[in-house]
Amino acid sequence: MTELVHYEVERAIAVATLDSPANRNALSSQLVGELTAHLAAAAADPQVRAVVLTHTGSVFCAGADLKEQAGEGGPEAGTRRMLGLLRTVVELPKPVVARVDGAVRAGGVGIVGACDIAVVGPTTTFAFTEVRLGLTPAIISLTTLGRLGERAASRYYLTGETFGAEAAVASGLASAVAEDTGAEVETICDALRACSPQGLAETKPLTTARARAAFDAGAAEMQALSARLFGSDEAREGMLAFLAKRPPRWAASP
Repeated sequence: MTELVHYEVERAIAVATLDSPANRNALSSQLVGELTAHLAAAAADPQVRAVVLTHTGSVFCAGADLKEQAGEGGPEAGTRRMLGLLRTVVELPKPVVARVDGAVRAGGVGIVGACDIAVVGPTTTFAFTEVRLGLTPAIISLTTLGRLGERAASRYYLTGETFGAEAAVASGLASAVAEDTGAEVETICDALRACSPQGLAETKPLTTARARAAFDAGAAEMQALSARLFGSDEAREGMLAFLAKRPPRWAASP
């Protein structure tokens, strides 16, 4: 089986690289399983100060693997995987830095929201595409609502429109735009290397308190909402249209 997430540790920084460009780094069971295992390894390694999460190809992550979900008979397993992955990133006792140079969609936006720091390239784009499939960003709201300002959340959640790197920073979703994301991330990693492991482990929970509270209070409700919508006629039509690359029947004429 071909590895979908590569992992290496260099100078106290673990790097996890999503490498499934054929399906746009979608959150398949294999990719989520490998990434979760690598995050656990980083958490357990006393030499690791932080994790950098990056990708190959032109897409950081396209969200759920809809083809796999269809083969699994529904979204329940995929939803559980996504929920578990996002919570793992939020609760990891070490900072997670996203380095993004490509498109970020749906569940991929949730991963960026879960990361502590997000550096994006100038051509990076984002979209909460769920609403255009007859769905809602239920699970990923747990990691993105605390990042976005209210006006930005309303606009991008409700329209599903694509927005760029500068808008992502202005909204609070991303930390910085950099022409050279590698150099910017290395600057951040140098700062993290100078930090105490204890200091990092005790400080991160202060910054993730809102997200952790959101999981505790709303994870079950969001999971139920996601399951209900995935089973609806509108969502089935939306996903069929997406896979067939055609407009859904319920779409109004522009």
